[in-house]
Amino acid sequence: MIEVTKLNGTKTLVNEALIETVESNPDTVISFTTGRKIIVKESRQEVNNLVKSYRKDISVN
Repeated sequence: MIEVTKLNGTKTLVNEALIETVESNPDTVISFTTGRKIIVKESRQEVNNLVKSYRKDISVN
């Protein structure tokens, strides 16, 4: 799971495996395979880096 920040400042953990798309327009919107969407403070590239880092961490363990 990766930690992101909602626009109201609340930190939340999301299951990176359920992320379908990440869009910037100008807010970053994460869409999940479940149909749910959340808007986060992190940029599209930051979310991408978080996912890559998480996947790297779990592949090492």
